[in-house]
Amino acid sequence: MDRDRADHPLTDRDPGPGVAAAVSRYLDHLSVERGLSDHTLQAYRRDLARYQAAMAARGRATIAQVTAGDVAGFLAGLRDGGENHAPLAASSAARAVAAVRGLHAFAAAEGMAGSDVAGQVRPPAPPRRLPRAIGVAEVERLIAAAGAGEEPGDPRPLRDRALLELLYGTGARISEAVGLDVDDLGEPAPVLRLSGKGGKQRIVPVGRYAREAIDAYLVRARPTLAAGSRRARPSPAVFLNARGGRLTRQGAWGILRAAAERAGLAGISPHTLRHSFATHLLDGGADVRVVQELLGHASVTTTQVYTLVTVDKLREVYAAAHPRARG
Repeated sequence: MDRDRADHPLTDRDPGPGVAAAVSRYLDHLSVERGLSDHTLQAYRRDLARYQAAMAARGRATIAQVTAGDVAGFLAGLRDGGENHAPLAASSAARAVAAVRGLHAFAAAEGMAGSDVAGQVRPPAPPRRLPRAIGVAEVERLIAAAGAGEEPGDPRPLRDRALLELLYGTGARISEAVGLDVDDLGEPAPVLRLSGKGGKQRIVPVGRYAREAIDAYLVRARPTLAAGSRRARPSPAVFLNARGGRLTRQGAWGILRAAAERAGLAGISPHTLRHSFATHLLDGGADVRVVQELLGHASVTTTQVYTLVTVDKLREVYAAAHPRARG
C-alpha cells in the first residue's frame, strides 16, 4: 500500500490518479500478485475498458471522483444496453460488476480513493430457472424404456423400473432414493420413510404403480443382485448394484440417462421426475402446502416456484370455464 496516500486524504491539489491509471495498476496487481490466468485477465480488461469509457462519459477524470451512484448507473447501463453494446446477460453483467468492485476496493486500499464506493453495489441475481417438468405420457415412456433390451433373466430392468417409478411416484430426490433401506418401506401401509436434507425425515405415500414395481423388484430381482455381494453382511439398501452393494447416485443417474436415451427424451436430469411429480400434483388441484410436505421443503416459498410452471394450465382452465373469458 502507498502509506503516504493512505495516511493523507486526497485533496483538490492532489486529486489522485486518473481512472485509466487506476485500472492499469489494478490489472498489474491481478497479473503479478494474484496470478490470474490470461483468459480471466482479458475478460477483466474488456469489462474495465467499458467502465473506463462510461466514467469518462460521466466526466469522472480520477478514480477518487467516482461515486456509488456512478457504479450503480454503470450496472443499469449494462443490463439495459446502449448505443455501443446490446443488453448483457445477468452472468456477464455480474462478472463486470465483480471487476469494478475489485478495482474500487484496490483503489481504496492503495490510497487512490478516499473510500470504496462500489462495496455496497451488488451484482445482479441470475434469472431464476423454472424446474423442467415433462408430461405424463413422457414419464410413462421414460419408465417403459428403463431396462429395455436387457438379456432375459437380468434383474436390472426390474430394479431400474422400480427406481424410476419411485422417483416419480414419491417426488424423492435421487440421493433419497438410493439412501433407502428395506426397513424404510412401510408395512402394511403403502408409505416409505425418506431422509432428506439436513437429516430431516418425512413419510410419503407410495402410489399403486410404484408399489407394484417395488414389490416386483424386491421379490424377483433384488435377491439375485444381493447374491453377487462378497460381503459377510448383506447390504440393507433397497436398490443394489450388480455387485450387491448400494446403488450410488452416479449409478442411478446412469439408469435415468440410459432410459431417457432409449425413450428419445432430451434434457432429462435427476430432478426431472421430482419436478414432474410436483407439477402434476399442482395441475391436479393439490394444495401447495401438501406438495411442500411431500417434497420436504422447509418453506412453502420454495414449492411455489412450481406454481409458475402451471400458469399455462390455469389460463387453459380459465378460458374454458369462465363465462367472460371469451371476448
